[in-house]
Amino acid sequence: MFSFSYFSSQYQLICSHLNRIGEWLPQLLLRLILAWEFGEAGFEKLHGSNWFADISFPFPLNLLPPDISWGMATYVEIIGAFALVLGLATRFISFSLIILTIVAIASVHWPADWSTLSELLTGYRVTDKAGDGFGNYKLPLLFLFMLLPLLFNGAGKLSLDYWLRRFTSK
Repeated sequence: MFSFSYFSSQYQLICSHLNRIGEWLPQLLLRLILAWEFGEAGFEKLHGSNWFADISFPFPLNLLPPDISWGMATYVEIIGAFALVLGLATRFISFSLIILTIVAIASVHWPADWSTLSELLTGYRVTDKAGDGFGNYKLPLLFLFMLLPLLFNGAGKLSLDYWLRRFTSK
């Protein structure tokens, strides 16, 4: 017959294994999916035409010419994607991508006009419909929240950040 102490010890054993895996797997998966998404967006910009002239950016980014904004967004996304895969400068890259995402939400994904919370919430969706005025900020908002653990906790043990810190702190 199994006792409570047996189940408790098995539970503790499982938790210790999960804790060890939790030191590297969740961060790695976040880094990889975010790298894919930002890299894809960056390469689309790299090989596409500049549509930044058609949108209005928040201050002070509205002071920059669209070509400079386009180039900055393109290379932050591409370099950020490669750095996330490697787990290199993860906190800096995460912060940079958070800023980029906030600007994208404010400039591209936010509803055109809204006066009530209900109208604002109509933009909390993922859609390809452009120009209906409702916005589509759900996906970039999810990316923003996915970047936060990397900003606050770092890249995890399976990263260049971890290995560089480990070897340089001796």
